[in-house]
Amino acid sequence: MIIPRNKSVIPACDVDRKKFGEIIELTSDIHEICAYKVGASLALLCGLPEIVRTVECGAGKLVIYDHQKAGTDIHEETPQQFMDAMANSGVDAVILFPQAGPVTEYEWIRAAQVRDLGVIVGGEMTHPRYLEGDLSNGKNKDYSEIFGELGLKYDPEGFIRRQAPETIYEIAARMGVTDFVVPGNKPERIQHYKSLIERCGVKEPVFYSPGLIAQGGSISESAKVAGDRWHAIVGRALYGASDIRKAAQELTSQLA
Repeated sequence: MIIPRNKSVIPACDVDRKKFGEIIELTSDIHEICAYKVGASLALLCGLPEIVRTVECGAGKLVIYDHQKAGTDIHEETPQQFMDAMANSGVDAVILFPQAGPVTEYEWIRAAQVRDLGVIVGGEMTHPRYLEGDLSNGKNKDYSEIFGELGLKYDPEGFIRRQAPETIYEIAARMGVTDFVVPGNKPERIQHYKSLIERCGVKEPVFYSPGLIAQGGSISESAKVAGDRWHAIVGRALYGASDIRKAAQELTSQLA
């Protein structure tokens, strides 16, 4: 277990340096917030060691790094170099979305494990047209029309084959990974992957869900499906709020 609580809210800090400091200041004393997720843009802007120091000094909580999406490069040398950087920076855990195949998945997970880094593996993302056969357009744009205007003679579907997430989750589970990212706006998929992972020998899987609030997912509904160990990853609904502290308190109140 990476996070010491069974359920929590994890702020997704896809923000600038100033807003990041504001989030830490306004939420660090909320017990249901145990970790902060930082992405590639903030890491490139500030540097991961500085981010870790900011969290340790202001909150004393965990830092989860999400490279958006790590685990998609080659299987030789790169995972070792990447995980050395993670370990040396002081982050507590990394999120991997190993979409480049099973060999890459194995080597990236193993590289993290041998450095005692927490490993959180995702297989299915929340956005439209991710899996093959998916022709959805999302909320604000008609991509069928956009692709047609580009001159495509067909309407392109998702790139990732439909069964790929199941294989990703199964390999991770059989390697001893217990923490997984599942799409918070698709509760039926959370239940499906929970059953699959448990069949692979993980008795008490821990789930992390993005895609909440701004992308249509419900904290209370997803929490019920995911079981006793579940963490809500919340971005825009938190950092975009006029009152960040109040938003954090309202979000954490939904965990029960």
